[in-house]
Amino acid sequence: MKRSIRAKAFSLIMLLAIVLSAVAVYGSYRVFELTTDNEYKNTTINLTRTEAVMVDGDQLDVFGKRVMEIYQAYAAEHGGVPNMEELSEEELEAYLALFEEVYEMPGYRTMESSLQELASVNDVLYMYINLWDVDNGTVIYLMDGSVDGEQTPVGYIEYIEEANLEKIRKGDYDIPAYITNYPEYGWLCTATSLIRSSDGSIVAHAYADISMQSVKETGYQFLFNIGIVMLIVTLVLMPFILFLVNRFMISPVQLIARTAADFVSNRDASNQNVFDTIKIKQKDEIGQLFDAMQKMETEINDYIRNITEITAEKERVGAELHVATQIQADMLPSIFPAFPNRHEFDIYATMDPAKEVGGDFYDFFLVDDDHLAMVMADVSGKGVPAALFMVIAKTLIKNRAQSGGSPSEILADVNNMLCEGNQAQLFVTVWIGILSLSTGKGVAANAGHEDPVVRRADGSFELIKYRHSPAVATMEGIRFRQHEFELFPGDTLFVYTDGVPEATNAQDELYGTGRMLEALNRHQDKPLDELLRALAEDINQFVGTAPQFDDITMLGFDYYGPGGKKSVMNEMRLTATCESLDEVNAFVEGKLEQYECSPRTTMQLMVALEELYVNIASYAYAPGNGEAVIRVELDKENDMVRLVLIDWGVPFNPLDREDPDVTLSAEERRIGGLGIYMVKKSMDLFTYERRDGMNIVTIGRKL
Repeated sequence: MKRSIRAKAFSLIMLLAIVLSAVAVYGSYRVFELTTDNEYKNTTINLTRTEAVMVDGDQLDVFGKRVMEIYQAYAAEHGGVPNMEELSEEELEAYLALFEEVYEMPGYRTMESSLQELASVNDVLYMYINLWDVDNGTVIYLMDGSVDGEQTPVGYIEYIEEANLEKIRKGDYDIPAYITNYPEYGWLCTATSLIRSSDGSIVAHAYADISMQSVKETGYQFLFNIGIVMLIVTLVLMPFILFLVNRFMISPVQLIARTAADFVSNRDASNQNVFDTIKIKQKDEIGQLFDAMQKMETEINDYIRNITEITAEKERVGAELHVATQIQADMLPSIFPAFPNRHEFDIYATMDPAKEVGGDFYDFFLVDDDHLAMVMADVSGKGVPAALFMVIAKTLIKNRAQSGGSPSEILADVNNMLCEGNQAQLFVTVWIGILSLSTGKGVAANAGHEDPVVRRADGSFELIKYRHSPAVATMEGIRFRQHEFELFPGDTLFVYTDGVPEATNAQDELYGTGRMLEALNRHQDKPLDELLRALAEDINQFVGTAPQFDDITMLGFDYYGPGGKKSVMNEMRLTATCESLDEVNAFVEGKLEQYECSPRTTMQLMVALEELYVNIASYAYAPGNGEAVIRVELDKENDMVRLVLIDWGVPFNPLDREDPDVTLSAEERRIGGLGIYMVKKSMDLFTYERRDGMNIVTIGRKL
């Protein structure tokens, strides 16, 4: 259950009052206790000093030496100092009887009477003189001048307190007065002083114990009385304090809180400022809070009205930008395959704008039946201005290209047209290439754009670098360079905008062309659409949570030549049957011949292929049939040609098959396994992998 600020404040004040009262009571008691303790300690010390001066040190030395002689003789005879509490009554009486002669020594009784008189006059509970045996940590009673109670006999042994014994053993005999509380004695203040002979040597120690029992009881009574007084004062003053706190602090704050809640809950129901309906005339911080809340309410209402208008306008602009984005997307070729009736090539492109609309664009179109134009461009700037400039540039480039002419001529004419009235001083980087589909020969011009990437049929993706011309629309009358290039069947062309290499992660690292080429080569065997998606995913993983600052546009182009795609494919997919073995052999032999494999290598690969393919056709989908993929790969880095066989049949790892014992005769050997054994022995590479429901077998031979 929620508690109001009033309840919390009252509880806090009560708690503080109790704490302060307790602190005051305890503080008062501690002052009383420290004062009385110090007074008693000083009195006890002064009494022991008087005791030490009053007795005759030389005479006391005689008594002490006799006592120590008896004490040490007893200890030597009994193997150590006796413990008074462990002796039987008879043993204790016998031990103490040894010291009876001390009482009769000349002057002992007179000195004892003087000690008793001093104790009586000063109301001392115990006053006595002891000897110390530091080695054994004991004190031996020499004389007891106590008035009340039983006197401790001469020779009685007690133990020095541990704290004092440590100091004494270090040679520090200045033991301060201390207070103890024992059940049998109650509260005592004890002090000791040294008794010296006429030559200054220490002969004994004067002690005095003053009872503090009545003082301590008085202190407890004082503590109780002052506690009662503080409780009464607290109970009397608390209602008045609570009234003042409630009147000048809690009630105004609660009023402000209720009004703020009304403002939140009824904001849509009325345009009236709710803080104008209440009055708080205080000039303190609460009054300042009320004034601030009044002002804040007015500003919030104004802000809400403004933000409502801005939101409505933003939604209208957003809807228009969405339409603009759709229009821009519709201007770019987006239906793939783009030329389903043309078998000489395949093309795919994507554009991911950094904002609702972007400045990047791509285009491709047939100039005539044998020539394909490809365009990749990037307009300076972002947003709507760049998008508008992009529309104009794309339209001009396509219209000019379809009118005929070389890439350099096309860019020169478009440049002059874009420079007219270019008050925003925008420009566009352009790569444009026109390719003959029948020959693979083409001409390209690069106006300040990124270098293209090419992968040859038997190689990997590489940057193609050459000198660029300035960007289009930077200056009228520019002459643009162009160069010739040639693609062969199986080659791939990749062009892109700077949004790819300049993609930046949270650590401000650039993606770069190095990572781009690595990603392309990792996925080079994939179709164009999958290749571009894989590259986009690699960029996204690198960028992470960092925002996208630039448009990312990519275009891929596979060239197959007049013979079409089948003439350059390095894999075939077919229904795995034994009847199709000849088709598989013809396909693989053609590829091995293309890779210039030796007859021996070709024969070994073909024998292994037949063994593995027949296993797939016979057992993978039994009793039915299913698909298989046969792929031929050339690994130039390891100087090896590989055959990859893929099926989706039952799991089967040929490497798990136990090798047959070839030392046995054919009749003695177990049937099966010999073909797999021959593949193992003839191949430089033989691996198996089960992945995503596929059996993937790879064999390879060094070239």
